Amino acid sequence: MNLQVIYCNHQTASLDIRERLAFTGEEQLADAYTQLRDRFPNSEAVVLSTCNRVELYTAQENAAAAPTHDELAGFLSNFHGVPVEEFLGDLLQHSGAEAVGHLFRVCSSIDSMVLGEPQIVSQVKEAYRQAEANEACGPLTNALFQCAIRVSKRVRSETRLAEGRVSIASVAVGEFARGIFDRFDDKTVLVIGAGEMAEETLQYLQDDGVRDVLVVNRNPERARELAAKWGGDGFGMDRLEGLLPGADVVVAATGADQPIVDVEMFARVRDGQRDRPVFVLDLGAPRDVAPEVSGLDDNVFLYDVDDLQETCERNRKSRSQEIVRALSIIENESDRFMQDVYHRATGPIVKRLREQWSDVSQKEMDRLRSKLSHLGDADIDQVEQTVNRIVNKLLHPPLEALRDEARDGTPHGLLDALSRLFHIRD
Repeated sequence: MNLQVIYCNHQTASLDIRERLAFTGEEQLADAYTQLRDRFPNSEAVVLSTCNRVELYTAQENAAAAPTHDELAGFLSNFHGVPVEEFLGDLLQHSGAEAVGHLFRVCSSIDSMVLGEPQIVSQVKEAYRQAEANEACGPLTNALFQCAIRVSKRVRSETRLAEGRVSIASVAVGEFARGIFDRFDDKTVLVIGAGEMAEETLQYLQDDGVRDVLVVNRNPERARELAAKWGGDGFGMDRLEGLLPGADVVVAATGADQPIVDVEMFARVRDGQRDRPVFVLDLGAPRDVAPEVSGLDDNVFLYDVDDLQETCERNRKSRSQEIVRALSIIENESDRFMQDVYHRATGPIVKRLREQWSDVSQKEMDRLRSKLSHLGDADIDQVEQTVNRIVNKLLHPPLEALRDEARDGTPHGLLDALSRLFHIRD
């Protein structure tokens, strides 16, 4: 059995590369899973693509069927049309216990830009749901992702990792927006997108006093539904350019594959009001706002997810002790999960070994009964118990060795040796 993850290192890979490798929308994901099945028919797969990470988890009952690092890099390159040499140096791979620990850290938001952010758990659940919907999951990935979600609950309940401002939206509003505006009760907020990130951002902005809320979305009805929850107004995307001039705060959080707001549009919007500050928070990946927008004038303050890094690092350092406690939980849970995986790998051969020896002893007992028909049932029972004890004692050393070896990984060599020595049938 084998588990592995290949992912774009968000600490070294540029936002541009992460954008180009991102999987956006259910249709693109469905296409990705179709191609993964065609390329790697013996692999389970789960794609995790968020505003800050692109990760591909694969699992195989037969480790020999595992795709290589280069094969998975080739899939990403071909699927997205990105030359492999542009991102290969930022593409990391883990297998076995390292892959398990990586997912547990991700789901527990240990390596998130905003330490302890709760949104990543929802994103992991959604990635798992999409994989299930596309019939890409299997026994190993099902067990892995269910366990990861359970571990994240342990971390949140047994540590103080999630206290304070822990989401990207809360840090963006609390740290960046407050550096531009002293108050928000007199500001108009325009939110582009109507998903979870947009709603979370609205929650923090309203907590800081925002009253005037506008929401635009491709689906006008969805925009109106979200805006109504905050006492605002919702519109279709065709109203975007007309609403931008009146916004003091613009939050873009869509799943679009190219910028919704380009520099030409924003230049028209800023015509005649370049002395008015506007705070633009781009939480999209790929970007929702063209980066050139920030250079239009000195009163345009554009921030994207990469700009959160320094603030999030301070957040991380202030919670160093909680990180230690969380990592201890994750390490213990990873070890337990891998032992279960290894036990599962050795289970079939243990079962077949016991069955074959049981068949041999049963045949010998049947032969003994026919030859010693003068013995009573009590005597036969004693003989049978003695035979069973002998079988168990003979099996104990090889099974004990198998259990010890399985603590550190699937003992393929020992499994093969036992199969040959005891003529174990598949």
